[in-house]
Amino acid sequence: MGSTEKAPRDLFDVIIVGAGIAGINAAYRLQTEIPSANFTILEARGGIGGTWDLFNYPGFRSDSDLYTFGFSWRPWPGNKCIADGDSIRKYIRASAAMYGIDQKVQFHHRLVAANWSSDQQAWTLLIDKDSHEARFHARFVILSTGYYDYEEALSSHINGIENFKGTVLHPQFWPKDFDYKDKKMVVVGSGSTAVTLLPSLAETASHVTMLQRSPTYIISRPSVDPFGAWVHKFLPAAMAHRITRIKFLLFGFLFIKFCAFYPLAARNLIKKVTVKELPEDIPHDPHFEPRYNPWEQRLCLCPDGDFFKAMRSGKASVVTDTITTVTPTGIQLASGKHIDTDIIITATGLKLKIGGGAQITVDNVPHTVGEKYLWKGVMLQDVPNMATCLGYTNVAWTLGVDATAILVARLLTSMRKRGITSAVPRLEKGADMKTVTALNLSSTYVVKGAKAVPKAGDRAPWMPRITYLADLWDAEYGNIVDGLHFEKVST
Repeated sequence: MGSTEKAPRDLFDVIIVGAGIAGINAAYRLQTEIPSANFTILEARGGIGGTWDLFNYPGFRSDSDLYTFGFSWRPWPGNKCIADGDSIRKYIRASAAMYGIDQKVQFHHRLVAANWSSDQQAWTLLIDKDSHEARFHARFVILSTGYYDYEEALSSHINGIENFKGTVLHPQFWPKDFDYKDKKMVVVGSGSTAVTLLPSLAETASHVTMLQRSPTYIISRPSVDPFGAWVHKFLPAAMAHRITRIKFLLFGFLFIKFCAFYPLAARNLIKKVTVKELPEDIPHDPHFEPRYNPWEQRLCLCPDGDFFKAMRSGKASVVTDTITTVTPTGIQLASGKHIDTDIIITATGLKLKIGGGAQITVDNVPHTVGEKYLWKGVMLQDVPNMATCLGYTNVAWTLGVDATAILVARLLTSMRKRGITSAVPRLEKGADMKTVTALNLSSTYVVKGAKAVPKAGDRAPWMPRITYLADLWDAEYGNIVDGLHFEKVST
């Protein structure tokens, strides 16, 4: 195959889109595994950190342990295994600075569209640079933009919300220095955001009510891991961190398998520990008795039992009911109860979006992300030289994006050695493959946003991610030929 156009001169080997935890990790893997690679990072916002730079609602923190959520190449330096958002943001930025990755970031560069040219064997990226148009070119693109919409939250219809005379907020857009002292507040939702918000708000507000249509599983965990603290007393820091990390990986894996194979036993175990945490006036059923089995939706963690402490203090409560309508002074429920409130927090979920919503075209032909299968959970079907960083839903997100970065670095190294200019995931014509979800959760925001997320299949190499250890092995040693179409084109 020949070429009719020359590749542009201002050409990067790789462009990483997004300077969050996935983008910084991808940059580290690139400069470690392929030191000669010329790359840059384009970040739409003005700071490093992604999600951790965006959210600032009260109590914002991790819901995964930092031993596995932190970078494998730079151990989490704090003693808390569940940490606040500000500490995590500082950790990401310090990690980037330590390896010079922060110098590769170009801020206020938002990806609008990306077009692959088969003749040039390169991507042209249309960028919004402070409201001015710019173009970048790359041989390979890594989308490290997360999985949700930064500009728009998940819409959730609440009847009569326009009647409310108080304040309505979504946690994603929490105003700086918002004053809620001695206010009555209702948090609508039961996911990790609501569970995080409630104990923090209760410290200042008059009273906080978590209003949920259906309950979730909430598990208390020490913010400082006793085992980790113990091994750090007797072993060098690097060794202690590695051992603690392995412990969290194994225990997390075993617990998820236990929940999958013995759901009734898992339900009973969680119920037993939850009942011990609850005050006598708050029953387990219906408020903490989900209709689904553990890990069909993500479990919520509360460090040092702060959620239950807020309940026991009397400054927080939970109501399981459905909303009939919102009145000028509160919320009218189907049960007939009316909750008086000054502030309504709609913690109803995130709107899924891949690649920041950028238009992706191949030779000017549009490709819709939600209609494509994912090769090894990484590359979009029929789209050359583009990787998508998606993590796990049941363990630390960082583990999944690191497996992706390792696989991409290995693929790029192989392509360089073989003189290959493009790799395109192709699904065989007539292949009888069943479609499965790439994000294996039944949460409302996942179900509503399913069409925005790439698909997975029931056979390799199109299957969804399984477990970190298996995916890590596959990234380092697995087959990186099956399912890919390679081209060598002179440009």
